[in-house]
Amino acid sequence: MKNILFAAPALIITLAVATSGQVKSVAAANKQAASQPATPIQNPSNSTRVRVLGQDPKSTTQAGNLNSGITVKTTAKADLINNTETARARRTSQPVEKVERNVASGNAAGSGNEKRTASANPTASSPNSVSAPSNALMASTQVYRVGPNDVLDIQLAGNASRKSTLFTVVDGGLLEYPLAGDPIPVAGMTTAEIAALLRQRIKIFENPSVVVNVRDYASHTVTITGFVASPGTKALRREAVPLYAMLAEVVALPEAARATITRPGRPTMVLDLKDANHSSTLVVPGDVIKVLSAPPPPTEFFFVGEGLNSPGQKPYHAGLTLTQAILASGGVRVTAGSRVRISRQRADGRLANEDFDLRKIQSGKVPDPMVEKGDRIEVSGNN
Repeated sequence: MKNILFAAPALIITLAVATSGQVKSVAAANKQAASQPATPIQNPSNSTRVRVLGQDPKSTTQAGNLNSGITVKTTAKADLINNTETARARRTSQPVEKVERNVASGNAAGSGNEKRTASANPTASSPNSVSAPSNALMASTQVYRVGPNDVLDIQLAGNASRKSTLFTVVDGGLLEYPLAGDPIPVAGMTTAEIAALLRQRIKIFENPSVVVNVRDYASHTVTITGFVASPGTKALRREAVPLYAMLAEVVALPEAARATITRPGRPTMVLDLKDANHSSTLVVPGDVIKVLSAPPPPTEFFFVGEGLNSPGQKPYHAGLTLTQAILASGGVRVTAGSRVRISRQRADGRLANEDFDLRKIQSGKVPDPMVEKGDRIEVSGNN
């Protein structure tokens, strides 16, 4: 009985101590949970962790492992998506950067090319270049500008009038077209420009359709004479026409070999009709063309002998000098000297010799002597 009495208080004390320890453990656990920040449930893994809190440690461990696997997969998938987007953004931006660099380098290179071109061809844009007049003249072969005495055919769509559609450009370059009101100055205009002007001046029709053509060409004329079948005054149908086209129109005779073109304010041009470049010379209004035969053979000569590359009989013309005669004879041989002798026949039939120093003539120290018909020229081998 005594043992029971002593055992009962000890049991009570033991239970009290155990209960107090459990209470402290629960309080400590609650305190630790309260100190952690609350995270909202954003994915299925959080829901899984909530559902497995009441399970045993083994199931909790399994759930923890499953949750960590899901978290790892989710994180890996997110990283993969982010890496893919980053790579795609890089691929998208890289060509732009390359293009910008290429554009910048291209602009720099272009500037360099422009500088090099300007330095290599400083007169390319010069208004005084030789090609500019040639291009302007060639363009004039494709256009005709109306002038006095030209007859125009003016067609007006929708006009039922039976009156003539032919109108002559009167002196002063005026066109008197009834539907346009006052006379219109049209000299120097093309047919297309005249049609556009008439469309503005005609008021009785709304947006009239006007077509203008030249029926008779009379304002641009040239005169051609000589060895042609049809000489006289000829009208040009363009601002400029090649010479060969004019010769085809007037039918050049077989004897035709040369032509001269006299143009106001310019020296007379002498052209060889066998030369394609000469035959392509452009004829403009006001030119006077004379077609000639081949020049007659020379009847006067001078003679070349020793020391020249092409000895023999040479044609003579008035005003021929010694250096010109030497050049016409092929020049002085390399082995020849500079002493030149001119032998000239006197009235009694005997020859008179006169020596010249070619070097002094070429250097301008002494005058270049005149050659006369029948002279003999030789270059001595002695200096």
